[in-house]
Amino acid sequence: MVGAGKPLGDSVFAGHAAAGVAAISASAVAVHPLDTVKSLLQLSATGSKQKMGLRQVVDRVMSVSGPAVLGKLPGLGARFGAYELLTAFYKDGREDNRVYYSEAMLAGITAGAVEAFLCTPFELFKLRSQVGSAIPLKAANPANVIQESFPLLSKLLPGYVPDIRVWNSSVSLLSNLSPKHPDMMGALKQHPWMLTGSGKPPLPSDVQVPSRVIALEGWGALWRGLRPGIARDCVFSGMFFSSWQFIHTAILTWKSVSMKPEPRNLEEAGPVSPIASSLAAGFSGVLAAAASHTFDTAKSRSQCTVIPKYIALERRFLKWRAPGMWIEQMTGISPADRNVLFRGIGLRMARSGIASFTLVGSYYLAIDYIL
Repeated sequence: MVGAGKPLGDSVFAGHAAAGVAAISASAVAVHPLDTVKSLLQLSATGSKQKMGLRQVVDRVMSVSGPAVLGKLPGLGARFGAYELLTAFYKDGREDNRVYYSEAMLAGITAGAVEAFLCTPFELFKLRSQVGSAIPLKAANPANVIQESFPLLSKLLPGYVPDIRVWNSSVSLLSNLSPKHPDMMGALKQHPWMLTGSGKPPLPSDVQVPSRVIALEGWGALWRGLRPGIARDCVFSGMFFSSWQFIHTAILTWKSVSMKPEPRNLEEAGPVSPIASSLAAGFSGVLAAAASHTFDTAKSRSQCTVIPKYIALERRFLKWRAPGMWIEQMTGISPADRNVLFRGIGLRMARSGIASFTLVGSYYLAIDYIL
């Protein structure tokens, strides 16, 4: 029977699910401008020597519309869901129902890996949409002429701008041969890899629609940046949940000292107030963001690098290995990005702190209203 004045009454699972959706939506809306500014600062050095200041980025971010709530729902749901399942396994059979700090960190690392796998495709589209919306780009003048000259270009290499001078040079070299094919130049235009070697790849803002990403870069591009994403989310979730558990235990310990009689365990000290839990989550989010920011920059820059599938196939044939030290190869960090890995760290710390505070606070408010 539904309780009076409560939208979902005694449906506990539905109530917590609705509260989670509301909290994630509120958190995503609250920090989306900061997230866009942070991403643009991380990517402002991509492909050019000009660095973009904070004021220029803020001026351009005013045109960004709509937060990526759709990508946040499965990611944060998987993070907190996996963490709750693992901690329930740890607490099973314990009288005090306590989770140790090492267990909270291990559960957070596992939950972060699950979150990274689910969120990587959504983050790729969100990041490229942020770049395309905040930085309007001018179309190249000879683009239409080039696409008319190379009809297959618009289908297999959308947004790609080949270098006509290099193409003409290749044609002049091949013209000295005696081909058996009646139209060798026309046949070569039907092979896109003849164009990719000398052309300039499209900018990420030109390849932000799922159909264009798959057509140009293949299905594997949806999980580009997975390695730095796993490293980022494992470090973030491990630090976040262990710090949150430490602060939560400290608050309960301080609370139990002033209680008469003194409780036998922390469970009897009562729950932590919603505002204290929200503040603890916000502080934990700031620490976790600082610890994982270098991997976040590496992932953002990796996802904003457009690699046509023909070039990726060529790298596999040649057994191309990523440059850098072993830790950079394992985590997907490019050696060329070493000097920019800490760009936007202050904005990301502020974003994570506000997002964590809003997430926990909104969840408690929604639970109080719904159930």
